[in-house]
Amino acid sequence: MDEQHITSAFDRDLEAMQAQIMKMGGLVEAAIMEAASALETRDEELAQKVLENDAAIDGLEEIINSEAARVIALRSPTAVDLRLILSVMKIASNLERVGDYAKNIAKRTGVLAQTGHILDSGAALRRMAREVELMLKDALDAHVQRDAELAQDVINRDLDVDQMYNAMFREFLTYMMENPQNITPCMHLHFIAKNIERMGDHVTAIAEQVIYVVAGETPAEERVKGDTTSTAPQEG
Repeated sequence: MDEQHITSAFDRDLEAMQAQIMKMGGLVEAAIMEAASALETRDEELAQKVLENDAAIDGLEEIINSEAARVIALRSPTAVDLRLILSVMKIASNLERVGDYAKNIAKRTGVLAQTGHILDSGAALRRMAREVELMLKDALDAHVQRDAELAQDVINRDLDVDQMYNAMFREFLTYMMENPQNITPCMHLHFIAKNIERMGDHVTAIAEQVIYVVAGETPAEERVKGDTTSTAPQEG
C-alpha cells in the first residue's frame, strides 16, 4: 500500500470520527436545552426523553473510542495526526460528561414537579443552560474549523457562566434562610445550577483541546474560575 493511499485512508477515517463527534455534539446540545426546558415547565415526559436519549450519547463515545483505537493501530499516525486523534477522544469524553449532567438535571425534574416554584429559578437556569449550549456550539465549530481564536472566546465566556451560578447560589441561600420549606427545593435547584456550571467546565475543556490541536499546547495561563462557592455541596 503506497503512502498516498495510506494518507487518503487516514483522512477518511478522520472524517468519519469528526462526523461522529458532530453527531454526538448535536445530541448533547439538544439534551442541555431539553433538560432545562423540562425543568422550567415541569415537563416530566420531556425529562424522560432526555434520560432515554443519553444511551445514544454514550454509544457514540464508545464508537469514537473504538474507531480511534483502530486508526492508531492500523495507520501508525504521525505525531501531529496522533495529537488530533487523542483530542477527538478527549472531546468525546467531555461531551459524554455534559450529557450526564443533562441527565442529572432531568432526574430532578420529577422531584421538583411536586414542589412549588422558587420565583423565576427555572427561567434563570434555562438562561444559564442556553449560554452553555451556545458555548458548546462554538467550541464544536472551532474544532471543525481549527479556529483557536473562537476556542479562546469560548474559554473566556465560561466566566459568565460561573458568575450566573454564583448569583443563583446566593439567591438560593436567601430563600432557604427566609423559609425552611424552601430548603428542599432550593437544594435540588442548587445542584442543578452546579451541574450546569460543571457543563461549562467541560465545554471549556473541549475548547482547550482545539487550541492544543492548533498550537501544539494547551493555553499557558491557568484559567480564572469565577465560581466562588467551591466549598458548597457538589454533585459529580
